[in-house]
Amino acid sequence: MKSSGVPKALVIGGSLGGLFAATALRAIGWQVDIYERSPAAMDSRGGGIVLQADVLQHFRYAGIHPAGALGVRSHDRLYLDRAGAVVHKEPMPQTQTSWNTLYGSLFSAFPAEHYHRGKTLVDLTQNEHRVTAIFADGSTAEADLLIGADGAGSTVRSVVLPGAAPAYSGYVVWRGLVDEEQLPDFAKTQLYEDFVFQQDPESLMLEYRVPGVNGSVNPGERRFNWLWYLKAAQGPELDAVLTDSKGHRRSHSVPPGALAPEQDAYIRGMGERQANPAFRELIRQTKDIFVQAILDLKVPQMVFGRVLLTGDAAFVPRPHTAGSTAKAARNALSLAQVIDDFGDIDKALLVWQKQQLAEGNRMGDWGVSMGNRIMGIAS
Repeated sequence: MKSSGVPKALVIGGSLGGLFAATALRAIGWQVDIYERSPAAMDSRGGGIVLQADVLQHFRYAGIHPAGALGVRSHDRLYLDRAGAVVHKEPMPQTQTSWNTLYGSLFSAFPAEHYHRGKTLVDLTQNEHRVTAIFADGSTAEADLLIGADGAGSTVRSVVLPGAAPAYSGYVVWRGLVDEEQLPDFAKTQLYEDFVFQQDPESLMLEYRVPGVNGSVNPGERRFNWLWYLKAAQGPELDAVLTDSKGHRRSHSVPPGALAPEQDAYIRGMGERQANPAFRELIRQTKDIFVQAILDLKVPQMVFGRVLLTGDAAFVPRPHTAGSTAKAARNALSLAQVIDDFGDIDKALLVWQKQQLAEGNRMGDWGVSMGNRIMGIAS
């Protein structure tokens, strides 16, 4: 660092975005504390993730050395029709990882004593050089910088940008994970080494392998991750999809194990009628199906004095971009680099904001265009 003393940051949100920000700033000598609202350890959020170069670059910069391989390779992109026949095939090697795998690597690299669970932000105050976080339990914390990395439902964003909230796109994604050994041989053979799709009008199904629940990439210990994008009209239809098994209407997702029985029956029935044989088996073998509303969010600014927004707290791109996790990693890495280069925090934040706003808008627009085209939604 070019400035004297040890600067301090508060990171609100302890998922991937928060850990990216925290580990990047620690790499340039900052003291960082993470505050996560959930009192329990996180697990299995989001399922599969396409592993992008931005994540690997962040790991190198932050000095994070995973114990094993971060993901599973696929070779070709394969498109099937409803009968299971191959309609198109093209080489496109890539690596897929999982939320658990990335979280485990990042969490292990961050000091446990600086990761605070059960801390719900309710407000913040700031002056020219310092910012104070106020939590629901009455405690406070003060630092040079506060980073809102608390996702699409960001409390930090609600404070600095009241009224700015994600907009519903018109469709949802149903998801599931199946242990490799559970899938019948015929389905496993067709899906095994490839990134596989089934495209129908107003519908897209896809599948790829990810590490096992314990992070293993060994054959027989991995998982198949599947997604199915389907329309759900705003109003009663979407309300029904997002109402969990206890009758609670969730804001934008119903996690594994909480899906209402009638919604579970609906998507399984759709699978029997519309999915190709291999995908049908994936749905049949999934114990806990979960669902997420596809949202759009773009903010007009990311820096508010000594408070800033990163990851999905600022921009929520459509998942077709495969860029949400990569964007959070890039936000964090760029922040650390520009602060280290400038030394002056306030000047650095303005440069960082200009860069990241442009990238966030570009990715957001690209995702909306691609998603609407896939789902047959008029712009």
